[in-house]
Amino acid sequence: MEFRKATKRDLNEIVRMLADDELGAKREKYEEPLPEAYYHAFTAIEEQVGNQIILAVEGESILGCLQLTIIPGLARQGMKRAQIEGVRVDKEHRGKKVGETLFKKAIELAKSEGCGLVQLTTNKARTDAHRFYDKLGFTSSHEGMKLNL
Repeated sequence: MEFRKATKRDLNEIVRMLADDELGAKREKYEEPLPEAYYHAFTAIEEQVGNQIILAVEGESILGCLQLTIIPGLARQGMKRAQIEGVRVDKEHRGKKVGETLFKKAIELAKSEGCGLVQLTTNKARTDAHRFYDKLGFTSSHEGMKLNL
């Protein structure tokens, strides 16, 4: 397994994985051609310093993905933090340590950027994901809140 930064040519496969679960199926729109909104969002990610989608790949196959954003801040004495979002492992590759290895790579990248912590949010319904994050050493230290606009 290798890792690389996603490119626009990977978008179809990334969106397919984002849509391929119970919650994602309700919020994503995986169709051919992909809605332009995905291309605009990907361009914005590429243009923002410290923001990228990391892929776990084997040959030409994408096994999993996550978005890693480095966030500079004033809190905690100017500490940078890394935010992980949009984590998915292709259903054919679940249970093969793809997610764990992908997270280790993201954490390694966060450390190399001088981050003092890695944070993520996870839907309360994703109990399997909660066990996975606990196993990786994440703690449920804060209550997350969202406001849909």
